[in-house]
Amino acid sequence: MQTTQQLPAQIKRIWALSAVGSLCMGVIITVGLGVANWLWNWPFWLVWVALGLTIVEFIVELALVPYRYRFSEYVITDNAVEIQSGFIFRNRIAIPIARIQNVTLKAGPLMQWQHLEQVVIATAATTHDIEGVQTAVATRLRELIMARAMEVQDNDL
Repeated sequence: MQTTQQLPAQIKRIWALSAVGSLCMGVIITVGLGVANWLWNWPFWLVWVALGLTIVEFIVELALVPYRYRFSEYVITDNAVEIQSGFIFRNRIAIPIARIQNVTLKAGPLMQWQHLEQVVIATAATTHDIEGVQTAVATRLRELIMARAMEVQDNDL
């Protein structure tokens, strides 16, 4: 069995920026409720509730970044791709190599800025992802996983 790999530290910056994006969206919604209050006399307490929920959500999301990073790992064995996340709410997925149909690499603007890519592993039933690995590592993972999947399919024929 190969050693477990941790996600690169740059992913913490991406998660923190995602929290800031959520904060901005919450502020926009709060301002929208303020405008609705001004135009149509909606209850003003909705503005305060939206603002409070926005701030709490931002603080919680930002506080969970180190926790999320600490417990996000993956390993590729001869038989499966195993992805683990969480400690309190542990999520451990083992994707059999024989079930893998496709491996896709995705990267939005923030991920590209940090030279990271998301590895999306597709089976017939669902998709699973390794949230962010360096571009060179992502390319190697895709090639390795697909090569093993092709080996298994060739052996089954």
